[in-house]
Amino acid sequence: MNHLAEEILTAKDFVTDQDVRWCPGCGDYAILKAVQNTLPQIGKNKEDIVFVSGIGCSSRFPYYIETYGFHTIHGRAPAIATGVKLANPNLSVWQVTGDGDALAIGGNHYIHALRRNIDINILLFNNEIYGLTKGQFSPTSQTGIVTKSSPQGTTDRAFNPGKLALGAGATFFARVIDIDPKRMTEVLIEAEKHKGTSLVEILQNCVIFNDKVFDPVTNKDVKLDAQLWLEHGKPMIFGKENNKGLVLKNLELEVVTIGENGITEADILIHDAYSVNDTLHNLLVNMSAPHFPVAFGVIRNVTSSSFDEGVYHQLANEKQKAKYSSVNELINSGVTWEIV
Repeated sequence: MNHLAEEILTAKDFVTDQDVRWCPGCGDYAILKAVQNTLPQIGKNKEDIVFVSGIGCSSRFPYYIETYGFHTIHGRAPAIATGVKLANPNLSVWQVTGDGDALAIGGNHYIHALRRNIDINILLFNNEIYGLTKGQFSPTSQTGIVTKSSPQGTTDRAFNPGKLALGAGATFFARVIDIDPKRMTEVLIEAEKHKGTSLVEILQNCVIFNDKVFDPVTNKDVKLDAQLWLEHGKPMIFGKENNKGLVLKNLELEVVTIGENGITEADILIHDAYSVNDTLHNLLVNMSAPHFPVAFGVIRNVTSSSFDEGVYHQLANEKQKAKYSSVNELINSGVTWEIV
């Protein structure tokens, strides 16, 4: 049963005594701060929150959050997080992972956590590189990138984490940026409210091995034209002059300018995060600069039964029908004897 925190908590209550060991300027610092600002607002005691991580720079997170935590092995965090949630459904379970940890060795666990819709929150730090192992291309690295493992440029094709998530049946997908902690906090609160698997992709800059990879989207000179921050029920408007928007034409999205060619605000698409039909959500996660803005905020948020709810519903039904109410009753139900 969910219950409110017994004491008023602040972000400082979730700061540990451990030295935070990331490279100076790493985007992980901002994400850590946003998470610490989020946790006092979810109505849970510290002992009712668990962080589970795999392997990678992001996976140091459990050491830096004053809650319970589990630093697992490469790619296997979803399996541990699933077990934790099933063992104690009252817990708020957060999985922290990187693009390599989640989408390479952990790819199967990633898609099945989303498919099962177990009630956990997945924070996917995407810096499009392997940072901890010193700069090899990852499943999200763009084709042609020169790295230590692709000196002539990789011929790999990049995964789109959102597209992969929606293909696996994700009920909640959002995207944020490490340098916008205020909006990140707002999205993380929404992720925690969602009953089911919440996936938040965080575009995170690796200052050492892939610096400024998201500059075409985050640079202050272009960000207003390159970012579309979505709000449910609001028109998809963006741009420096707040006069650009999206319309649907021939089953494809098109960027238009309000006031040109007879376009008015009434023509602009309205965001529906709650639509069970994921057609528009797929179009949004596929947008990329420079021809389209990148979609941020909560892209998909639909209600569906969660894996853990189903398991506990089965247990409740079986208890009502069970012949025995305890293990002792079962053991002593047949022929027994005592060894003296």
